[in-house]
Amino acid sequence: MSFTSDQDVCSGLENLPVFVEGTVRKDELPVFQYSPENVPGPGCEMDPNEVTLPGCDCRTQSCQQGSCSCLQTHGEAYDSQGRLRDPGADGGEYSQPVFECNALCECSEACCNRVVQRGLSLGVCVFHSGSRGWGLRSLEPVPRGTFVCEYAGEVIGLEEARQRQHAQKAEDMNYIISVREHAGGGRVGETIVDPATVGNVGRFLNHSCQPNLFMVPVRIHSLVPRLALFAGRDINPGEELTFDYSGGYSNPQGKGPCQTKHDQQTDSVEDLKRKHCHCGAPSCSGFLPLDLSVIGNV
Repeated sequence: MSFTSDQDVCSGLENLPVFVEGTVRKDELPVFQYSPENVPGPGCEMDPNEVTLPGCDCRTQSCQQGSCSCLQTHGEAYDSQGRLRDPGADGGEYSQPVFECNALCECSEACCNRVVQRGLSLGVCVFHSGSRGWGLRSLEPVPRGTFVCEYAGEVIGLEEARQRQHAQKAEDMNYIISVREHAGGGRVGETIVDPATVGNVGRFLNHSCQPNLFMVPVRIHSLVPRLALFAGRDINPGEELTFDYSGGYSNPQGKGPCQTKHDQQTDSVEDLKRKHCHCGAPSCSGFLPLDLSVIGNV
């Protein structure tokens, strides 16, 4: 396996470089500004990086359930190896809120409750996957429950998301993902992330109707969640990393907590045309997920 080793798509902003598989000219790669974390965009009502959550006063190497206010309030999301606890028998079923220790916490950077904030820690590479465009491949074994990467980009408002989608041309890629979280009292929170012009390595992940990653909203410093992707099963070196853009995993297509529309163009809801899915999974639904509520009318 050879790489275009002079082009780290992360621009040195991650813990590890991410090179491109094969020989690829620089002008053949997507043009975007790399950011390992979310950034506020138009319509964003809360800075995703502003520290607004309280911290614990644990002055230890790693927080303990019995004495840490963060773990007592939100529970232990990770095991001693930093893997997500009990993601479900088939993976992708984790539904508990995840809060990590933050900048106000007194615990060390090695705390077991600091995982997503450490950033990319697994070897991955970008490759061209043919009809599905660019993809992301693992270079090492990934045990089930392991954090792989974020889906980071501009956090934008609903109206901005609708305007961007209506402004797209038929050949344009659409990376917008909308995650809805259901809280008590019928309340629904929505986080919309677009890594088209500012984003991280997560923008290279392709959709699959039978994925090996699943998405979990993780809160660290702010109430704005980070969209973290974890391994739903053991992943072998060389496997393509994928997730279901509808937010599902082992559940039926389009029934997950996150509803998305990806690589889809429409001028109006009436003219809507779904794009064919080329994931190749035995359970393939035939079309990429589509979120009509984000498309809306402008």
